[in-house]
Order: sequence, then C-alpha cells, then structure tokens
Amino acid sequence: MILPNRGSLKSFNFYLVENHQNLTLIDAGINHDACWDLLLQTLKTHNFSLGDISQIILTHSHEDHIGLIQRILDVHTVPIFAHKDAVYRLQREEEFFQKRIEFYSQLYDEMGCGAVGKRRVEETRKLGEAKKNEKIVGEIRTLGEDDYILGMRVIETPGHSPDHIVLLDEDRKVLFGGDHLIGHISSNALVEPDRDGNRRKTLIEYHSSLKKCLNYDFNKVYTGHGRTIHHPYELINSRLEGMDEKAEKIVSIIRSGVATASEIAQTFYRDKYEAEFSLVMSEIIGYLDYIEEKQLIYKTKKTGIWHYEV
Repeated sequence: MILPNRGSLKSFNFYLVENHQNLTLIDAGINHDACWDLLLQTLKTHNFSLGDISQIILTHSHEDHIGLIQRILDVHTVPIFAHKDAVYRLQREEEFFQKRIEFYSQLYDEMGCGAVGKRRVEETRKLGEAKKNEKIVGEIRTLGEDDYILGMRVIETPGHSPDHIVLLDEDRKVLFGGDHLIGHISSNALVEPDRDGNRRKTLIEYHSSLKKCLNYDFNKVYTGHGRTIHHPYELINSRLEGMDEKAEKIVSIIRSGVATASEIAQTFYRDKYEAEFSLVMSEIIGYLDYIEEKQLIYKTKKTGIWHYEV
C-alpha cells in the first residue's frame, strides 16, 4: 500500500502479506484518516477485513511506520512483532524518554549548538509530553538476528533507527527493507541514545548495516518510502561511496579551521541548519564519529564544547 506524500519521502509504504489465508501487516503507516482508508479499501478489494490480519511486524518504531497500530488494536487484537529496542519506545517508557531529553540537552551543549539547541530540546520535551499517552497498548513480541517469521529471515540493521530490522525472503530473493534503503534519497542515521541514555554512533552502525546486507542474496527491496528498488547492490555501493565523499568534504571544512559540530553544520548546510536542525545535527555528528573512527580527525573539549581538528 502506497500513500503519496508531497515531501521528500514521496510516499508512505506499508505491506499486506498473505500466508495460508492469514494476513500479516508489515509496518503500519501514519496515523491519518487517508492511511486508514487506504488499508480498509485494500482489504476490501481483496475480499479481506481487519479481522483477517493475524499479526503486525514492524521494521522500526518511527511514527510513520506505526501510525495505524492502535486503531487496529482497538478493533481487533493481534500481536506486534518488533526488535527488543523498539519495545520501550512503543510503550513510551517514561524513564527512557526522560533520559532522552537529558541526552539531547547534553549533546547539543557539547556540540556548541547554544540557544538553537536549547530551543530544540524544549520542543522535544513538549512534543514528548503531548505524545506520552500515545503508547501502544497490546502484546509486543520481540524479533532478533536470524529469527524467522513468515518464513523470512530477520536481519538486524541498526543505523537509521537503533531498533531497525529487515526481513529477507530467501526463496523469492526479496527484502522488506523499511527505511534502511530508500531509492531516491539517502536514509538519515538519526542520533539516538540507548536505553541507558548513552549515545550510539548511529552512522557507523548504518555503514556497517549497509555492508552487512551485501552478504545476502536478494534482487528486490520493498522499501518504506518511494519506489521498489530493483538493483539493491548498486544502490548500497552508491550509498557507501557517497558517505566517503561527504566525509571528505567535512574533513576539508575542518581543515579550513571550522571546529565545532554546530559550526560545521552551519557551514555545510547553511539555510537548513535551523529549519531542519535535528536532521542536520544528526548527519554532522554521525559523520564526525565516522571520520574520527578512521583517525582522520581528533577532538578536544574546550569550555565544555568539543572542537575537531585534522
């Protein structure tokens, strides 16, 4: 099912899979009437109803992949399958979300984001308050590396989200890829804390997950946004090359004397810095981790702010 979107994502995609007269929903779109109507109409067109859905599998816990879950559960009780790191996010665990606010507050201070960072932390706090009752109330079962469900192999692919998984149909050589691989745009490795509030190096994780997928045999990817991908290995290699090219540009910026993550972000993204602050800072922080791991730069803390040098 494809719900068109005018933004850069182009569409919200989610999937119904029939298996022995049972239906599985893979991802659950956005919480919007248009998405709900699309699900109901698709079921009706194929002579099914909500009651025929026997389970929901999530590739990750971002809100554009879980939107219809509670609407479905309010009508028909089904188990939800997701990675273990999705559970406390789906259940809106209060302790984790408090740690998450503290995490971003410290992170943006250390990256030199100043007042812009403080505003974003406050916006995140208010948004969390508004959404605290939007937890998933239902049975959540966990999936992990090399589990099988629907005859498909579960592959852990952290990066875009810490709880991201993909599902590989080894017989049909098809991958249900969530947001791990998107054809028309690169997937952002969003900076996130783990359950204890420690920072995960998400771009490094994403790079490893992309390389990991080259070890599996598939020729088609049903993706979370945009069109189905028919040449996945070419795209993966293109994404990996693109990461190295962007890393080189960031090294050049640092070499010119731009030192803090905030300054690097403003230099690299200019007008997008405030308008897309969280995405921009995730991108730059991720690349700084990636470049530092390659030992091309090093950092020192001055008056509580990390400064990067070549």
